[in-house]
Amino acid sequence: MKNYDALKLEGQLCFPLYVASREIIKKYRPFLEKIDLTYTQYITMMVLWENEAINVKELGKRLYLDSGTLTPVLKSLEAKGLIKRERSLADERVLLVKVTKKGAELKDIAIDIPYEMSKCLTMSMEECAQLYSLLIKFINTNDQKEAH
Repeated sequence: MKNYDALKLEGQLCFPLYVASREIIKKYRPFLEKIDLTYTQYITMMVLWENEAINVKELGKRLYLDSGTLTPVLKSLEAKGLIKRERSLADERVLLVKVTKKGAELKDIAIDIPYEMSKCLTMSMEECAQLYSLLIKFINTNDQKEAH
C-alpha cells in the first residue's frame, strides 16, 4: 500500500508561500490603487527609483521577471508617462529604462506605502526580518542551483 502523505496540502512548502504572496499583494492593492499602479508596476518603479536608469535585462534580473512579463509592464508604465525606454547610445542592442519627471514625483507619493503596509501585518518587525532573510536565502539558493 502506498503512503500518500507526501501529497497532503499541509506538507507542501509551496502552498503557504503561494497563499502568503497572494495575501500580501491583496493588502498592497488599496495603496497602489491610489497611485494607479499594479504590484508588478510598483516593484518595477521601486527598482527604477533606486537607479533612475537601468537596462531592461538587468531590471528583469533584479525583479526575477522574464521579458514576456516585463515588456507589458514597461509599456504600461511608459503609457502612464512614468518611464521612458530608449536605446543605449553606447550599444544600440541595449534597451534602457529611465524614470521620467512624473515617475520621479510619484516616489514622493509612494513613500508612505511601506509604512502603511507594516501596519497591516500581524508579525513583529523581527519576525518580518527573519522571514525576509529566509526567503532571500531560498531564492538565492535556487538561483545558484539553476546557474549550474
